[in-house]
Amino acid sequence: MKTILIIDDDVNIGNMLEEILKKEGFGVLRAYSGTEALLLLSQIRPDLILLDLMLPGLNGEELLPQIKEIPVIVVSAKVGIDEKVELLTGGAVDYVTKPFDTRELVARIRVHLRENVSGSGVRLSFADIVMETDIRRVCVRGSQIRLTRTEYAILKLLLLNPSRVVTKSAILDKISEDTPDCMESSLKVHISNLRKKLREASGKDYIEAVWGIGFKLKEE
Repeated sequence: MKTILIIDDDVNIGNMLEEILKKEGFGVLRAYSGTEALLLLSQIRPDLILLDLMLPGLNGEELLPQIKEIPVIVVSAKVGIDEKVELLTGGAVDYVTKPFDTRELVARIRVHLRENVSGSGVRLSFADIVMETDIRRVCVRGSQIRLTRTEYAILKLLLLNPSRVVTKSAILDKISEDTPDCMESSLKVHISNLRKKLREASGKDYIEAVWGIGFKLKEE
């Protein structure tokens, strides 16, 4: 599954894009400011980025040069030709003006993803954990560890949400596309086995249980 990062502080537009992209079979990540996007990109490598220019704090023009080796489609209400040329020569692969036709936007996304086949894999990381989703490999401190399909799906979801508590219901719902054998009654066992394998590889416990809610990655 290709993953698209939406960087836009307009919640309504972001929600609309997320719904459409998920229906088209894409994974979706969200960032609401340039600073949040930079933090997310230090941990996750999406396949493509939809970037709004009018962001709080670090704006889109300032953020764009800091995004490396990921295709960026600028989605903005700015219509000046000089601005478009500057952004396209400054690193963006395309420019879509708001308001836009969603069918056209999805078509442009698919074109640029085909052109960027070499970047189809997403590299997720947290502390000493590195996951390469294109080859389904997980390494801790440089050593590969073997995970079951369910353990891999759970870890992937936690890595996609490194600073958030992921509820039990969200885990069961989100990983169903990757693995059919995880049920509420067995989730605790899968989590326990995953924590054990990560701990054996590094001596650290990376997964924290939030009582009555779910699980999150543990900060140092």
